[in-house]
Parts: sequence; C-alpha cells; structure tokens
Amino acid sequence: MTGRIHSIESFGTVDGPGVRMVVFLQGCPMRCQYCHNPDTWKMAGGTDMTAEEILKQYESSRNFYRGGGITATGGEPLMQLDFVTELFEAARKKDIHTCLDTSGVTFRRDDPEHLKKMDRLLDSTSLVMLDIKHIDAVKHKPLTGYSNENILDFARYLSERQIPVWIRHVVVPQITDQTPDLYRLGRFIGELKNVKALDVLPYHDMGKVKYESLGMDYPLKDVPSMSTEGAISAKKVILSGIRDARTGVPDRYCS
Repeated sequence: MTGRIHSIESFGTVDGPGVRMVVFLQGCPMRCQYCHNPDTWKMAGGTDMTAEEILKQYESSRNFYRGGGITATGGEPLMQLDFVTELFEAARKKDIHTCLDTSGVTFRRDDPEHLKKMDRLLDSTSLVMLDIKHIDAVKHKPLTGYSNENILDFARYLSERQIPVWIRHVVVPQITDQTPDLYRLGRFIGELKNVKALDVLPYHDMGKVKYESLGMDYPLKDVPSMSTEGAISAKKVILSGIRDARTGVPDRYCS
C-alpha cells in the first residue's frame, strides 16, 4: 500500500514528545481560515510512498530520534486511514512511538466499519494530538467549513478508549479568544479522562506568504497575530474551566 505524502520533516520538536519524524499527508476536508498548509488540502499532489520507505528513512537516523518517534499529520491524516494504520502498525513492531496529529473531523461512531478501522489504528497509536478549533458548534462551521460534532465525539471516544491525548487550541483574535468560549472548552476538556497536556497556541499570519504564492486569498488577512501574553491569558481561562468541571463547580456562563 502507498500513501500520498506531501513532505517529511526530519526534525520535529513540537509534534509530540522528543525529536520526531513528521509525515505530512495529502488531503483534508476542512478549510480552516488560518490553515498554514493549504497545499495539503487536495488528495492530488505529493509523492507516493510505502510505509517501508518511510520507516527505512526513520531507521537511518534512529539514534537521532531517541525519545521521539513518528508523527502523522497533514492535511488530515485520517483521510488516509488505512495507510496510517499500516505505517503505525509497522512502526510499533519496531518499538517506535507513534503520534496521530488530527482534527478528528472524519470520525463516525455510527459507522461500524469505520469504527472497526479506527479501533485498529488506535491499537497502534501511542498518542493523539487533537486539534479543537472551536468549542461552539455555530462558530466552528464558518471557521472550518464543518460542524464540530464529530470532533467532540472523537474526543469522548478517545477518553472511553483511554488513548493518551494532547489537546491543541489556536487562539485567534476575535474568533477563538472569547472568554465564555475558552471557559466552555475547558469544561469540555475537564470531562475527559485521558488528557495529558494542553497546548494553547497564538495565531500567527505567516501563512500569508504561502497563500500568495499559491494565488489564493488569505481569509484572515486583516486579523492581527495573537500575542504570547494573549495566549497565556487564554490558557488560564481554559484551565479554570477544567478545574471547575472536575470539582463540580457550576458553569459560570450557563444562562
């Protein structure tokens, strides 16, 4: 089996624990307004590679990745579910830590065949990095083109399966930085039993250059970058929601 690979980064330090090989896969159904990899959206493009070819490249520098492993990202890696499963199963046989960096948007609990395939992938997944774009379903759709229903259900399913998860949230000025939304995101995270880390990332506009080179309009061209201080403040609000959920404090924004 081959996968459509956009690119491979050999020195990833923010895509899971340790130094990692980061495999960017082609294909993503969402159209996030702040996406900095729009060239991964289409399934076409990239290079056909087998799991064996990727692992051979990893093994050639295995000492370099001590304490790290392989991260599958994109795009949306679950668009190539079968290939990622084959890659992760082969990696685990070699005692390589595997990380799935996903939005979870393709998850379908009510599809038995899909769930069977997902369970097989999760059996060989050491860690999931789950990107929650927005906790509010209404606001999530214009931001990404999709509802967040499947994403939140995937988070619950990972909790049920006790798969270790790192939650990621990008703080975009006037879009994902509103205090009630951040607090409710925290309350949602507080209900999960498997969260090992929370990364709150400040939005930046460095993707503008790539959009220009691709002849694409950048949707957030008038939105300023988020400061580091702003991201820190947002994380504090999320953490307060987590604490309140876990200690039984009523939702302070519930009408």
